[in-house]
Amino acid sequence: MTEKKKIVKEKKALRAEIAVPSGIDVRIEKQIIHIKKADKEIERNIHPFLIVKHEDNKIIITARKNRKTEKRLLGTLEAHINNMIKGLQEGFRYKLQVVNVHFPMTVTYDKAKDEFVVKNFLGEKNDRRIPLVKGVAVKINKDIVEIESHDIEKAGQVATNIEKGTHVRNKDRRIYQDGIFIIEKPGRSYL
Repeated sequence: MTEKKKIVKEKKALRAEIAVPSGIDVRIEKQIIHIKKADKEIERNIHPFLIVKHEDNKIIITARKNRKTEKRLLGTLEAHINNMIKGLQEGFRYKLQVVNVHFPMTVTYDKAKDEFVVKNFLGEKNDRRIPLVKGVAVKINKDIVEIESHDIEKAGQVATNIEKGTHVRNKDRRIYQDGIFIIEKPGRSYL
């Protein structure tokens, strides 16, 4: 009888390294990564399939197995950490345009309540109050609204909330083109 040889294919372990610039502190507790610079801090949950370590000014991400799922999770976490570092260094800015065709609307920002208020939208008597996320700075300059934050997810969520808060329903969009629309976001401009 002959022995059958087993051919074992070894897959490379999944691994990613992210350089941490000076002045940024990284702390990993349980399955949460905290990245801090001065008084700004961002935290993110780590998926249980991934292992994250901080060594010698580098964040090292490895996966327990080498499958498609882990590859996707690793790439996603790497992109999130890069965005966190970039946000703490530079910050992120979204720009929105206030467009009114039929009725002149006015917009204000109430810092105390963290609300964005739209008055006279499509001639409505009640104001539209859009709740915002804490940690985001809102500036209004005539018909341009600027949103700034060190966390890209918070800034994007606020921009989306404002855009959706002035969405026209049950009317012909070709005629009623009023609203507040995103015209610029990090890495992209629509004008």
